[in-house]
Amino acid sequence: MPGEYRSNLRRLIVTQGDTEPASVEQQRHLGLTCPSLYDMRNLFQVNVEEGRHLWAMVYLLHAYFGRDGREEAEALLERRSGDADNPRILGAFNERTPDWLSFFMFTYFTDRDGKYQLCSLAESGFDPLARTCKFMLTEEAHHMFVGESGVGRVIQRTCEVMNQLKTDDVAKIRAQGVIDLPTIQRYLNFHFSVTMDLFGADVSSNAATFYNTGLKGRYEETKQSDDHLLNDAAYPVLEVADGKLLTVQAPYLNALNERLRDDYVVDAKAGIERWNKIIQKAGIPFTLSAPHKAFNRKIGPLSAAKISPDGKVLSEAECTHHHLAWLPSVEDRAFVASLMGRVAEPGKFANWIAPPARGINNQPVDFAYVRFN
Repeated sequence: MPGEYRSNLRRLIVTQGDTEPASVEQQRHLGLTCPSLYDMRNLFQVNVEEGRHLWAMVYLLHAYFGRDGREEAEALLERRSGDADNPRILGAFNERTPDWLSFFMFTYFTDRDGKYQLCSLAESGFDPLARTCKFMLTEEAHHMFVGESGVGRVIQRTCEVMNQLKTDDVAKIRAQGVIDLPTIQRYLNFHFSVTMDLFGADVSSNAATFYNTGLKGRYEETKQSDDHLLNDAAYPVLEVADGKLLTVQAPYLNALNERLRDDYVVDAKAGIERWNKIIQKAGIPFTLSAPHKAFNRKIGPLSAAKISPDGKVLSEAECTHHHLAWLPSVEDRAFVASLMGRVAEPGKFANWIAPPARGINNQPVDFAYVRFN
């Protein structure tokens, strides 16, 4: 392999590999507060699969990159999520996952980013990486199911209590030990916006290099109807000018991160609409929504601006005044944490979450999914 190609390929594999143990580290305490054995079983499966994905990347580093690969593989085991001195490479994987609502949001939104990154890498001209990522995608689907169904069950239980009480008063709903819908919206805003940054800068020369050298493709590259060279093509990206959020055209090759981000947003919004159907079926006048993709960004040119969830450019004072309505507060997180308590009896579920519609692998919901010896 040419030197630059080899270096870029190794960097892609290391970055993907670094996310896998990071999520396990973020979730390592959740077994102590599982809302049911069903959920504990799902947590264990997610963690085992993340570990397997790590070793898939480690194998590639050992098999194809010699001493450099072995050193990079060792460094994967030395970094720790949230460590002040040696953190994980990507910001979202240094955030805490202190409660199960965070876990469900993480597996819905952040593991969905994993789906899109793996789909891009599955188009790689480096066949060992492409084949490995196609296998990993089969397991990523389970992680997203855990997230979508988990949040849906939280919403279902909240709606049941709201209808029982015939109120949308947050204090009264919380007093019944369930998570109110505005708090769920704030958690959604946080995890959606943190995931937006995982796609990288809106305009990136690295993205063009990775594509031109065949290291990555687009999502569902073979279904694209263009010439796949993109030399003269443009793609819309956002920038802030004169206090407004504007759409401008950038060279398509440099805007590939933005294209992947837009594909992700469409997919993520579809699941949010499925959550809204639960609320609508309960007859409650509340709608969850994805914030604007420029909201709460920490990397790229949009990070310098303050953008509201509906896409308006704000002053520093306006953002400070409103941010508690948009993102989980210390009080929100403390309340959710107060609900977390281990339920380890088959068929029993914590008060704040509804049982699933069906069990795992055709087993009944009250099956003993985890045994304690």
